Amino acid sequence: MVKIYTKKGDDGTTSLWYGGRVPKDSARTEAYGTFDEACSTLGVARALCTESGATELAADILRLQDDLFVAGAELATAPEAAERLEDGISRVTPEMVEEAERLIDRYMAEVELPPKFVIPGGNLISAHLDVARTVIRRAERHVSTLVEEDEIASETLVHFVNRASDLAYAMARWADVDDPALFEGRGR
Repeated sequence: MVKIYTKKGDDGTTSLWYGGRVPKDSARTEAYGTFDEACSTLGVARALCTESGATELAADILRLQDDLFVAGAELATAPEAAERLEDGISRVTPEMVEEAERLIDRYMAEVELPPKFVIPGGNLISAHLDVARTVIRRAERHVSTLVEEDEIASETLVHFVNRASDLAYAMARWADVDDPALFEGRGR
């Protein structure tokens, strides 16, 4: 039996790729941990796609999950070990940003956005994609903190994170029902 616990994190720290340890609540750990959370939420949406026969959407969600793992690997690497990262495997590339943009454009070409905010929950797939979108936005806020602290030099990573949440939004709108619930601003 393989044991998955090491007890090294019992002191409240976690290890980074290529060495080093940081507190489990550091901005870096919060950022890549939030990507992990987004990937899990996307996994639920992908499973629902598989059940409903939306295989192309499922494939695009899997691609986004893969790309978020790449972004997470980059974030889980101490800045002093950044030269050890590999493009597309543990470092976000401009091509990944471009591919996200291509997918956003493809989905949005098939969606007519309403002039108001869409209230999440049109169906299970779109609801989970909207949760993933908000989780990715939270990760983006953590990444912004790291940028402000000069802990991230990669503009490409920042661009990708922004496109990733836009892509989740575009997929959610595509997956949503034909007549999504809209925010009406009803007074109380």
